[in-house]
Amino acid sequence: MCHHDKIRSNNKDFQGEERKLDRRQFLTKTSLGLGAAALGSLLGAEKALGGIAGLGDENDLARVRASLPHFMPKAKRIVYLFQSGGPSQFETFDYKPKLVDMFGQDLPASVRGNQRLTAMSAQQSSFPLAASKYKFDQYGESRAWVSELMPHTAEVVDEMCFIKSMYTEQINHDPAITFFQTGHQLPGRPSIGSWMSYGLGSDNKNMPSFVVLVSKHGGGQPLYSRLWGNGFLPTEHQGVQFRSGKDPVLFLNNPEGYDGQDREQMLHYLRDLNELQHDAYGDPEINARIAQYEMAYRMQTSVPEVTDMSDEPDYIYDMYGEDAKEPGTYAANCLMARRLLERDVKFVQLYQRGWDHHGGLPWGIKNLSKKTDQANAALIKDLKQRGMLEDTLIVWGGEFGRTAYSQGKLTPDSYGRDHHPRCFTMWMAGAGVKAGYTHGETDDFSYNIVKDPVHVHDFHATLMHLMGIDHEKLTYKHQGRRYRLTDVHGHVVKDILS
Repeated sequence: MCHHDKIRSNNKDFQGEERKLDRRQFLTKTSLGLGAAALGSLLGAEKALGGIAGLGDENDLARVRASLPHFMPKAKRIVYLFQSGGPSQFETFDYKPKLVDMFGQDLPASVRGNQRLTAMSAQQSSFPLAASKYKFDQYGESRAWVSELMPHTAEVVDEMCFIKSMYTEQINHDPAITFFQTGHQLPGRPSIGSWMSYGLGSDNKNMPSFVVLVSKHGGGQPLYSRLWGNGFLPTEHQGVQFRSGKDPVLFLNNPEGYDGQDREQMLHYLRDLNELQHDAYGDPEINARIAQYEMAYRMQTSVPEVTDMSDEPDYIYDMYGEDAKEPGTYAANCLMARRLLERDVKFVQLYQRGWDHHGGLPWGIKNLSKKTDQANAALIKDLKQRGMLEDTLIVWGGEFGRTAYSQGKLTPDSYGRDHHPRCFTMWMAGAGVKAGYTHGETDDFSYNIVKDPVHVHDFHATLMHLMGIDHEKLTYKHQGRRYRLTDVHGHVVKDILS
């Protein structure tokens, strides 16, 4: 008996078990089927099936892919350097000299207004203003202001586009990070990279289109895998996390004692079984699992090649810094990101924790800047020297900014800053954005935006635009409505486009 006959025989056994369903299960299934049939007679079969969970999704994907790109993309790939914890704009890029003269004075009530405060500082009897302990200067032809903590970044400001007027709706870490990564403050929505993977697919069949790198030695707020999850999109679009160490991708290597020679044959049989299940039940998740198994098989050869950095010359390590030689550090992950981008990974998400400085900020931010500054600049330089910066977009930023006033005790040498969602700074570099440009402006206290505000949904709409996607058109039907990354609003920030 051939293997197809065996599979059919096994399938008949499955069908026999189905006949043993009790009366309640039978009536439930039958009523749903009759309801769908009745709905089909009223609305048309195609529309009815498209609205039932698990049906019509594959046709939706074909429709989406056929329409993309919506216009000529400026970027082929994105690397998003997410700085978890909320970097202080005062110690990095938003220079506020007035705070020096007003050191220790209370933040004017007219500036704070009725804005929400966190529970960590809401009970303070005063809100003493804290000027940055670090000096600022202007660099490059663009004369961009940069803190002395970022000397390497200062060398590449003419490649960068600063957005100093970002704002968000969330004031606490978890919802704020979730909002930035998925477009919604509650868990369950697809991440940015998953939307990109769903809409644009992959340019390299041997690598995932969406890869995640989480740097070690961060501390601070935890990061959850749902931040790069697929949400309600098919599971093949979730981010694949690359780790440092023996197994860069969990469960990818063969078990001990197994040489893997019959792996291809095993996957062939497994595919046949899954296709029979799909034919019987029409669940698109079955096809997603087939795709994942086959991708894992191809990655068994492609992943070791990309993660083996022994072929990198010494001058590259000199560019990224000594930390780049230690797997899992921020510098090593920036170098790994470049290697992934070279192999046409469409979206690389890099996370660095530790920017949550409620106290001891001068020392904390100095140490973290030292870990990240050189690698950020090196990634820009490296992509440029390879001719890749012109079609690669680099994004840097956290989930919110920090307050102009000190949280807790203020001294000339020590202070902390609380969360501040009303204005903060991010930067981009590369494909499709103006180089040597600063967008937006905050008041003298970096507490309110006075020019060109940019909401999180505007930021997402702009990223998608640069990849050739109209953010209002890339949607997915789930639980009776069509969802998108930008929820119900968002505008492309056209002023930053080159």
